[in-house]
Amino acid sequence: MNHYTATYNSPVGTIVIESDGEALTGLRFGASGIGTAPYSMPTQATSSLPIFDEVQRWLDDYFAGKQTENAVIGGKTDGRITVRPRGTMFQQRVLQALLTIPYGKKVCYGELAQMVGCKSAQAVGQAVGANPIALLIPCHRVITAHGQLGGYAYGQEIKKRLLNIEQP
Repeated sequence: MNHYTATYNSPVGTIVIESDGEALTGLRFGASGIGTAPYSMPTQATSSLPIFDEVQRWLDDYFAGKQTENAVIGGKTDGRITVRPRGTMFQQRVLQALLTIPYGKKVCYGELAQMVGCKSAQAVGQAVGANPIALLIPCHRVITAHGQLGGYAYGQEIKKRLLNIEQP
């Protein structure tokens, strides 16, 4: 499988964009950002692709404070960016549920667990933490039952800044 990357300089650090040539397969904050990035597969090629242009336009709008649509898993519909995240069947269910969280809204891990029919908020939290496509699959919008930020793969400071961008 081909693996292409591009980078985007955001207000919260470098973002690495990954694609299989057709769909977005990864979006993560790079090591030069505020947080640390989890492991990603080795880069086989770097290129300019239409999907990278789409994602960069989306990121421009997002960081300009414009309300953005979440991505869509699978086929392209209504102008949203097509993503192809990897993960177990359970992780895929959680990622699909994350896509239903609107811009500017937050849900707690327990609510998300109910959405996917799981009794364990902890299991859902682990699936959220495994999200390979930050921002477009909005895992940063999940907080604790007590209204605290909770964890975030790239650090609480980035999560806090992203949530602040989405507030009116």
